[in-house]
Amino acid sequence: MLDSALTALASLADPSLLLMLVVGVLAGLVIGLVPGLGGTGAVAILLPVTFGMEPPQALALLIGALAVVHTSDTVAAVLLGAPGSASASVTMLDGYAMARNGQATRALSLSFLSSMAGGILGAVGLTLAIPLARPLVLSFGSPELFMLTVLGVALAAGLSRGNVAKGLVAGLLGLLLGTVGTSPTTAEYRFTFGSLFLGDGLSLVAVALGVFGLAEIASRAGQRRLPTGGEVRLSGGYRSGVREWLTHWAQVLRGSLIGIWAGVLPGVGATAGTWLAYGQAVATAKDKRKFGKGDPRGIVGPESANNSVEAGDLIPTLLFGIPGGVPAAMLLGMLLTYGIQPGPAIVTDHLDLLYLIIWSFAIASVLGALLCFLGTRWLARITKVPFAVLGPGLVVVMLLGAYQESGQIGDLWVMIGLGALGWLFKATGFPRAPFLIGFVLAVPLERYYFLTDSVYEGADWLARPWVLVFLAVLVAPLVLAVVKRLRARRRLDADDGHHRAPVEEEGELAGSVWSLVTAAGLLGVFVVGWIAAGEFSADARLVPRLVCTAGAVMAAVLLATEVRRLRGRPADAAPLPGVTSEVRVATSTFAWMSAFLALVVLGGYLAALLLFVPAFLLWAARVRPRTVIVYTVATGVLIALLPSLLPVDLPVGLLAF
Repeated sequence: MLDSALTALASLADPSLLLMLVVGVLAGLVIGLVPGLGGTGAVAILLPVTFGMEPPQALALLIGALAVVHTSDTVAAVLLGAPGSASASVTMLDGYAMARNGQATRALSLSFLSSMAGGILGAVGLTLAIPLARPLVLSFGSPELFMLTVLGVALAAGLSRGNVAKGLVAGLLGLLLGTVGTSPTTAEYRFTFGSLFLGDGLSLVAVALGVFGLAEIASRAGQRRLPTGGEVRLSGGYRSGVREWLTHWAQVLRGSLIGIWAGVLPGVGATAGTWLAYGQAVATAKDKRKFGKGDPRGIVGPESANNSVEAGDLIPTLLFGIPGGVPAAMLLGMLLTYGIQPGPAIVTDHLDLLYLIIWSFAIASVLGALLCFLGTRWLARITKVPFAVLGPGLVVVMLLGAYQESGQIGDLWVMIGLGALGWLFKATGFPRAPFLIGFVLAVPLERYYFLTDSVYEGADWLARPWVLVFLAVLVAPLVLAVVKRLRARRRLDADDGHHRAPVEEEGELAGSVWSLVTAAGLLGVFVVGWIAAGEFSADARLVPRLVCTAGAVMAAVLLATEVRRLRGRPADAAPLPGVTSEVRVATSTFAWMSAFLALVVLGGYLAALLLFVPAFLLWAARVRPRTVIVYTVATGVLIALLPSLLPVDLPVGLLAF
């Protein structure tokens, strides 16, 4: 084990490997500044670049970005009061208050150092987890691995914020889309509907970038101004921040441990981890009056957790094949494309890659903090660019990135369609993380199930000790949820319903007729999928029909709940949102994306972007002509040079000569 660790460290002396790590760090820092992208956007945007690379170079690039994306997302939170990610909103409470009081550099230094420490301690936690978990992982067979994949989807749905039923439906839809393409058991095509590009299944990059990237662009495309007018200047002192950070070492340690634990638990993630760290900082403080008004402890704890979450997330992903979040799910998908199977196989055959990930995470955390100290003034300028201006450039980059995996234009149309689905999920309160985790785990789940079924007779495998443990973990949350619901109902009955509180849901359209339409549409998808699966052989249709049956039942329950909620609304309640400004902006944005892709099909990528970018900036973003010209020329030159700098292919149009 020590030999593998030293070998991995020595491999970082390779110039190509070190270059990829530095590029990943730089990309992660820039992406972290863009609101809404975060670790998901960093991995999704860089994932296409890894095609053609060796696994060590690809891992160095992605881990470099993942390790630092939460380091830079606090720049906007502190300087503008507009967090670059949901998890950075915790830092905004005290960081922005310090900046308004003339202590911006002090707040940033506390944030950068805490992120660095969290990354290093997270890497240490991952290192310690390998020898502790190795005997357990090596004892797992196909039954345990099958149960772990089921557990991964269920926990991601159950622990997601909002309605658990929505999380389960989203996870089951991801599993269903993961069965599109060639069956891993019978090698026959499923759900291709005569399309050749669907024969290899849906592209992971297209799915991830669509559901998260394009959906986020559509959500924010109407933002033509800065999120807040209260921006502040860089002031204060870095040295005072460093000295103060050293006095809060216990807070750094506690926050990092909380972050690691939040990462290990599937579905918890950075947002919950940072709030837990903030909560413990408040709970352990003797004087709580300064929190929210510029208390450094309100920065140190959450920022330590913010980075260590990503390292903790890698523990179940690499050792058990259960991604705890969206970035880890995409990383897992990348490993599978290289033929690297997480779990026992990676511990026995690729231990050096495990330690390469650890070293890369630790080094990237230090490098990211150092670069943030040196480049804060430059980084702060990016936070002042309205999202509507960033939108067309991001669309161009994301669609080009998705094209690299398969070279099929059809995948790009699917990507736009899934982008619309992702926006609808976000707006109506459906969590998107279970969807992507279900998509990634669909093939391993089916493979492990049939392997288990062929090796063991009947249901004998259900009596294996660890299978029983996983079943208990799977059932326990359901039992607890039922018990809590019964207790809550009794309490409400005792109070005569006077203290009934509304359920907190994410999304501006949650609880409206749009939620009902979404539930009905998903029910229709599962029913159509069940019928279409009848054309497959018995083995090929087993898993899709099981998924469709469970999905149809859950969607029907959800639909009934939405109907009952709408009928039970008081007569004097506020009118439900219909075609709101958000709906119009999103519809317009996806129409722009579709028009761009139609231009790509006709004239090729370069010609299409030279028409799409200026048109979007002029009519949608309302940007000044001089800026439009500079933006368009810069984007065109960059895309034109990419094929000579990287292994990138530009789509060729039908009219190209």
